[in-house]
Amino acid sequence: MVDTTEDPAYHADVVDARIVVAGMSTTCSQKIHNQLIGVENMHKDTKYVLFLDDDVRLHPGSIGALTAEMEKNPNIFIQTGYPLDLPSGSLGSYCIYEYHMPCSMGFATGGKTFFLWGGCMMMHADDFRNDRHGVVSELRDGGYSDDMTLAAIAGAHKRLITSPPVAVFPHPLATDLNFGRYWNYLRKQTFVLESYATQVNWIMNRALFSTHCYLSWGFVTPYIMAGIHVAAGLCFFSKGNSLAETDFPACGLKLVGCLLVCTTIELLSMWNLTRIEVQLCNLLSPEAPSLSLASYNWCLVFIAMLVDNFLYPISAVRSNFSQSINWSGIRYHLRNGKINKIERNFLLPGFKCHLGGKHLYGKKGAQNNASFLSSLSRSLAHWRQPKKYDV
Repeated sequence: MVDTTEDPAYHADVVDARIVVAGMSTTCSQKIHNQLIGVENMHKDTKYVLFLDDDVRLHPGSIGALTAEMEKNPNIFIQTGYPLDLPSGSLGSYCIYEYHMPCSMGFATGGKTFFLWGGCMMMHADDFRNDRHGVVSELRDGGYSDDMTLAAIAGAHKRLITSPPVAVFPHPLATDLNFGRYWNYLRKQTFVLESYATQVNWIMNRALFSTHCYLSWGFVTPYIMAGIHVAAGLCFFSKGNSLAETDFPACGLKLVGCLLVCTTIELLSMWNLTRIEVQLCNLLSPEAPSLSLASYNWCLVFIAMLVDNFLYPISAVRSNFSQSINWSGIRYHLRNGKINKIERNFLLPGFKCHLGGKHLYGKKGAQNNASFLSSLSRSLAHWRQPKKYDV
């Protein structure tokens, strides 16, 4: 599913698939519009529908494993997976990696979860045919976020969301993912909390908004205080003073030491969780080039934690007051939690919004060294090739 033929996924000629051009959305976000048009075009005997981002790297048998879980337990409403972000080296890519890490908590709940990742969702096709629980109408009529809307529906109707342990997918981040694109993504993520399907959903979003803002600045504040204590200590000792001669309060420096220990434990925990997910991905894709932790810069991970948690409340407050977001050149305006206005052509020349690399069949972790002219020539060649399955 693509909205226009300009999407890089449209030219993935080696994929044996039917390509449906959905056109422009008018009542919901473009992604939701694409999904619903795809559901309308599925075969009449289709039993399950899988929503999958085009830059996700599946393992051999991933779709079969998801289907087997759905067959085993018909009570499953949605089955989801989670991304293992592979930072490209920029601070923005590490901020994305750090932001997505809490999603992995879904693996600690024995498969049952309330987290949803819109990059991988398998559902019963009949739920869409029959508009069960309003899955179609809630998405179509002003829906902005597919995963948040479906998670709200699942919670309201006590439906089961699961994530099998094999549903962790390598997600290489774009090599040119700069800080501006990260900020645009963070704005999009906080804007999600401004959309809602029901009053209960609104209350949950407000609670999540408040909790996340409190915890984010609660995480950053000790480091600011630690910096003040260290600066005061350095100033004190630079003047030739000693602790034996004065009553300099050293308790602040002791707290700095405790903070250092806590930071080390946190980074080790993130390293260990990432190590386990990397090992799992290597086991699930033995024929693919092995992933490694060697490329991770843990100093940048720490900086990303500070940057991301400092900026999150700022982005959240801005989203709360603006009630609009520019994503991929489309500006969405909300009213009462629903999209009520869509404006297009806000994308600056050369600006990109997607996070993942669109070179789907390159080597994992490989850098794109091709020149702009060679890339342009390939795009023109693809453009001129007829599409067998165009709709």
